[in-house]
Amino acid sequence: MEALEELERLQTRILQRITHLELSHRLPESISHSLSLSTSPTANSVASATEERLSAVLRAGGVKDFSFKRVPSDYYDWPLESRRDVLGAPSVDHLCKSIVLVNTQAPPSVIDCSDHNNSKYYVVVVQYTARFNAETVKNFLYLLNNGKVPKRKFNLRLAPEDVSQKLTGFEHNGVTCIGMKTDIPVILDEAIVKLNPDFFWLGGGEIDLKLGIRTSELIDFVKPFIVNCSGT
Repeated sequence: MEALEELERLQTRILQRITHLELSHRLPESISHSLSLSTSPTANSVASATEERLSAVLRAGGVKDFSFKRVPSDYYDWPLESRRDVLGAPSVDHLCKSIVLVNTQAPPSVIDCSDHNNSKYYVVVVQYTARFNAETVKNFLYLLNNGKVPKRKFNLRLAPEDVSQKLTGFEHNGVTCIGMKTDIPVILDEAIVKLNPDFFWLGGGEIDLKLGIRTSELIDFVKPFIVNCSGT
């Protein structure tokens, strides 16, 4: 039974890829990007193990307003406007990503995520249209620890991909702050909280799987630090 379901998934992906290639040859690039798979959410195909697991995690956490959508393999080669269209997002500002950061200057005693106020690693959720500002997060963490940890002991940098995958269980471009292997503290950029409507998209655990979720429900479930940590 599992083998049959896997075969169906592969066949669906092949057909989706063929459709995308045909559209790319027939139409101008900007149009073909917008049309490709716009009517093919995961609801119309067999859900992957990742989607089923994360859906169960969300429901168990009381999250009701969320959706998964499968996108083509070359999704990250598309402009943001085409990504917006294939997901049905209200704007490009509603397209977000989760990145794993490491504090390279953490004291020797800080080796994991056991203390969310002073963690070795953080996951930051920001908009693709924004520019992440590590300095504002550094200042936030310094104040969060009431100045007891010297500011020089906070230096957040992008974690290596192998470290990110080991901590989250998700590969590059598939990272999400839901269902991670490690309880990494999450920092949500304040700009996302201000989005209208309050439903945004981020990674869904696989490179070609995206998760849309109600902002207020994510906050209630994940309980992130909300920080003004980006600019446009």
